[in-house]
Amino acid sequence: MGAKKRIGILTSGGDCAGLNPVIRAVTHCAITKYGWEVIGICQATIGLMTRPLKVMPLTINQVDRILTMGGTILGTTNKGDPFAYQMPDGSKIDRSEEIIEGYHQLGLDALIGIGGDGSLAILRQLAQQGKMNLIGIPKTIDNDVGITERSIGFDTAVNIATEAIDRLHFTAASHNRVMIVEVMGRDAGHIALNAGIAGGAHIILIPEIPYNLANICDFIQKRQDEGQEHYSIMVVSEAVCTETGQTLEQIESLGEIRLGGIGQYLAQKITQSTNAETRVTVLGHTQRGGIPSPLDRLLASAFGVAAVDLIAQEQYDQVVTWQNRQVVSVPIAEAIKDYCTVDLDGPLVKTARGLGICLGN
Repeated sequence: MGAKKRIGILTSGGDCAGLNPVIRAVTHCAITKYGWEVIGICQATIGLMTRPLKVMPLTINQVDRILTMGGTILGTTNKGDPFAYQMPDGSKIDRSEEIIEGYHQLGLDALIGIGGDGSLAILRQLAQQGKMNLIGIPKTIDNDVGITERSIGFDTAVNIATEAIDRLHFTAASHNRVMIVEVMGRDAGHIALNAGIAGGAHIILIPEIPYNLANICDFIQKRQDEGQEHYSIMVVSEAVCTETGQTLEQIESLGEIRLGGIGQYLAQKITQSTNAETRVTVLGHTQRGGIPSPLDRLLASAFGVAAVDLIAQEQYDQVVTWQNRQVVSVPIAEAIKDYCTVDLDGPLVKTARGLGICLGN
């Protein structure tokens, strides 16, 4: 089994369902299989730059009941690059050495970082600068980390979006309405395409496929006039632009700029061009919350165990991925070099077209 190790684990970036199952799997495997010590680092890298350090020892009893919990018991953040950390006065400073110092103060033999492509890139830069042994685990509801077929959180987000669409069919049919469902996805349309097909949407708009508003309105008007069911369900990804190419954004309470507003834009245009009554539902952060799906729990458990095994083998600077129905480790740089958008020649786009779903073009 080798020398006893002390490993750290943190969750970084936006929260999603499946993070706690990863923490549970890492803790179980490290303690029961290898007899190691596991340290949970709170609020991502903030826990390592804070003095005193914000950490918590993890035990089997502590993590045993978190398999079905959403979010992360360690906390997380998606604010700030530690290499250009924004201070309260607005200035930016490099706090990377504080994080590296925190890692070594804890006496860690390795660190497991759970995050999306941005978080993994930052953690890798820190690891290279500070001689930290790093293993990455991909998580993002957007499913846009390049080399893995699935990321933690995606399946649950699709399930939540699909359930919302299922419910909206009934009210749309009762009133002969157009119901627009705006979903997350950053610059990739995976959630919209998957949930749209699974939920029986009539129109799916994703950022990878340009759309023609006149064609969409004609499609809706024909359904209103000629179809047996005089209603339409549209699913649109938050990153879809206006027909003229403008990205729509909203300013939140703390001044942060987020994607959003395309649903309302399309509703106004459709109402002006058709006789259809139109309503918009923005799912927002409901897609991040809730109980992780069985598939996300399975994926998280497999990733967590595989990450610990990589540390035991001292194979660092790796990220675990899901490929061809198994866990495969690849170098972090290779895993995050490409951004994974929807494949326009892929099976799901072909499926949508084969079902007669309007993709806007």
